[in-house]
Amino acid sequence: MGVITIISLDELNKLFPTYNFTKITPTISGIIDTTYIVYTNSTSYILKKYERDIADKINKNILLLSILKSAGLNVPIYIDKKDEWYLYERLKGEQPKVVKNYHIQLVARFLSKMHKETSKITCDSNKIMQDEISEALKYIKANFFIYYKKFEFLKHLIHKKDGIIHGDIFKDNTVFNNKKIGVIDFIDSSCGTFAYDVAIALVGFDVKTDNNYFINLFLRNYNQHAPKKLKKSDVIQNMIFASRFFTLKRIHKYKNTSRAKELL
Repeated sequence: MGVITIISLDELNKLFPTYNFTKITPTISGIIDTTYIVYTNSTSYILKKYERDIADKINKNILLLSILKSAGLNVPIYIDKKDEWYLYERLKGEQPKVVKNYHIQLVARFLSKMHKETSKITCDSNKIMQDEISEALKYIKANFFIYYKKFEFLKHLIHKKDGIIHGDIFKDNTVFNNKKIGVIDFIDSSCGTFAYDVAIALVGFDVKTDNNYFINLFLRNYNQHAPKKLKKSDVIQNMIFASRFFTLKRIHKYKNTSRAKELL
């Protein structure tokens, strides 16, 4: 489900009359915000409506995208806004179906350059994640207690403030075009630990904690340009944390356990 609020082509063109949109296509990924791909005769854009009261977060996201774009990173910049609808650049490329060496290398290089930029930005502690963990733990304790003991340790984990992290680099938030990577969906980026951001990317690209080849390949590429070198042991520890955190989120949001088992 990628669409919560429905908008027609006519309604879209009334909102953005100078674009002359010819087609609007709903997306199917994502469970929180509404996302469409919209087309003119010459180009396409991403149309979003944030189904949350996060105005300050949206403004910070737009600023972050501008900073990263200026640093040469392939991220979608903000284009326009009307009412509660936001237009963003649509990056060229396809999501990877089978993870190959060059995917791992490109994600690692992207994150190292991103972290180098975001380490310069002052950020607050990640209270949002802690609140999310607390709420989700409360839910599964009441509804899926058999799983609760697997996740209880998450309430004791607090992120260091290395800088702003993406926090959600799974395959469906990346596109690859002629071995060039683009990364999207920065709206939930926050202050965090760089090792955790790397761990999420590895988990998001189906790398398991015992896959030494891909983990070593990632770290070789990441540590060349990162603001600080990461240790393999720290990354593996954070991979366990990341997989448990995203599994917890799935159980909480999908209200069942069947769609969470793949991460367990």
